[in-house]
Amino acid sequence: MVRSRGFTFKQFHIDHDRCAMKVGTDGILLGAWAPLDGVRRVLDIGSGSGLIALMLAQRSGPDCEITGVELDRDAVTQARHNVLSSPWSARVRMEEGAIQLHEAEPYDLIVSNPPYFGAGQTFADPARAQARHRGALDSQDLLDTCARLLAPRGRVALVLPTALADEIISILPNYDLHELCYVAVITKDGKAANRVLLLLSRELNRYERDEIVIHSADGGYSNRYVQLTASFYLKM
Repeated sequence: MVRSRGFTFKQFHIDHDRCAMKVGTDGILLGAWAPLDGVRRVLDIGSGSGLIALMLAQRSGPDCEITGVELDRDAVTQARHNVLSSPWSARVRMEEGAIQLHEAEPYDLIVSNPPYFGAGQTFADPARAQARHRGALDSQDLLDTCARLLAPRGRVALVLPTALADEIISILPNYDLHELCYVAVITKDGKAANRVLLLLSRELNRYERDEIVIHSADGGYSNRYVQLTASFYLKM
């Protein structure tokens, strides 16, 4: 059920009318996919409406604490409202500010659905421009933050366009990070992948490559996507 200002999931509601970036498939994919085994501290970079943070709160145990950091003040205000309206307000918090200045104890998991449009693309809405242009958070800033704040055995989970994923993979050695898993995201069966779910770690472990199709050839959701997201969508 969609309400006038947002999107209702099975266990929480997201208002997003004050956020530049609305609830979308990228965030839902990352929130449903990011691995949480052994995780006690989570950092959500560019948290926006708080969607991913609340999805991770739903999937995690009561001892898992989640911090979202967001640059846009209106988005932080709305994310805090969404958190307070959820069942997990005691262990999810939202901070306003640049992630480059964030200081904290190391995190077991860092997640991000980062800005990814280059400087040549423009938006009429300045907040939307900030949310999607990479000037506020480029690849180097993102990886530098991950390298600085990630626990020794921690992991980084990202959702990215394929070209940006390739760019980030190419510079991982500069940050002593390694690629663990690459999941190609295909919007519709038969099409080329246009997004990637990427998992990184400080440790060099076995590399996995996979793919997920969102819509089957008949236009409905694929079995794999339904299995991944059924705990969230009302009608799955």
